[in-house]
Amino acid sequence: MDAGIRERLDTFIQKKGLRQTAQRDEIVDIIFSSDEHFTPDELFDRLRASRSKSSRATVYRTLALLVEADLIHEIELGDGQTTYDPNFLDHPNHNHLVCVDCGKVVEFEDNHLDLLNDCVTRRLGYRAVRQSLRIEATCERLRNDGNCPDLIQARIKGKRLPNLKK
Repeated sequence: MDAGIRERLDTFIQKKGLRQTAQRDEIVDIIFSSDEHFTPDELFDRLRASRSKSSRATVYRTLALLVEADLIHEIELGDGQTTYDPNFLDHPNHNHLVCVDCGKVVEFEDNHLDLLNDCVTRRLGYRAVRQSLRIEATCERLRNDGNCPDLIQARIKGKRLPNLKK
């Protein structure tokens, strides 16, 4: 985990008058050991696999704390579940393409979108602070080939699939 993340969190915890806990540290380490998006249940499963003693309530309290500290963001990927994204620190303006067939999430940045965002906000008398876009798309491989390796892997892993209307 990046030392800057730990430093920001420690400073935030001190300002809130909270104390450091081993459970919170385990949760933070697991979140920032990967750049994957996750739901609270997926995070809890990862914690259990690492033999952590953290409770589900501790997971939820820590997620709320990390959101408040602006270290992670809640995002809506169109599946009706709260998903968390730990990738906003390095890239505050990034976007998500969500496959409505297999649930794969692809993060992307585009300078054209940044320019458009700047033009629109200035024209309307605002200054952009951050931007996030979600594009829902269908899998080209599934449509053309009749199968999608990402869909197969999602089903093998028991991963949640989108609950989107086409």
